[in-house]
Amino acid sequence: MEMAGKNVVVTGASSGIGRATALLLGREGARVFGGDIDQEGGRKTEAMAAEQGVKFEYIPLDLTDPAGVNAFAADVHARIGGPVDGLVNAAGWDRIQPFIDNTPEMWERVVQINLMGAVRLTRAVLEPMMAAQKGKIVHVASDAGRVGSMGETVYAAAKGGLIAFTKSLAREMARHKINVNCVCPGPTDTPLFQAQPEKMRDALTRAIPFRRIAQPEEIGEAVTFFLGRRSDYITGQVLSVSGGLTMVD
Repeated sequence: MEMAGKNVVVTGASSGIGRATALLLGREGARVFGGDIDQEGGRKTEAMAAEQGVKFEYIPLDLTDPAGVNAFAADVHARIGGPVDGLVNAAGWDRIQPFIDNTPEMWERVVQINLMGAVRLTRAVLEPMMAAQKGKIVHVASDAGRVGSMGETVYAAAKGGLIAFTKSLAREMARHKINVNCVCPGPTDTPLFQAQPEKMRDALTRAIPFRRIAQPEEIGEAVTFFLGRRSDYITGQVLSVSGGLTMVD
């Protein structure tokens, strides 16, 4: 129960990595506030949490709406009566297609969800953390942001921006005893992955040295490490969880 007594926000909690991370943190004793635009998925995560006997509260969140992001943070702060102990920016969205076929509207959505949503929510919870002189922030980016990925060019750019945001914010927040780190998943068994053609899924699986894709809980384990006491002296770091698909210096 490493996270006992901790209040943690997890975005993207209605499915995939976000849901797995939220439930794992709950099993480790945290009170988790899950934000996501998918209300049906959020309620399902709430039901799953209830079955597991863990503390999870779903709050609707549209990361593309600045006012909504601020309202979400204010709601969480009001419920706990103070700052959050941890923030996990796990929400993400992508559409795999050649860059030349992308529309400007698609670019905007990718950047707003994968980069600016995390920037806005981080800003919204940061000042109370700074006042308390404690807190941990974990961004879930992607190895696409480290090495690139065909068919995910703007997504890779947004995730690369999130990685750079992690490092720069870590430098600024160290004086306030706030840790900021980043987890970069490789191919993971999420709804986005399952929506890809079977041929692509098989090719990705064969390319991974372990010959299997990650389960969402395995990404959640890395996030939990960065939120727990074992990472107290770690900040500004980027950890790939990819089964050896990417080995980045």
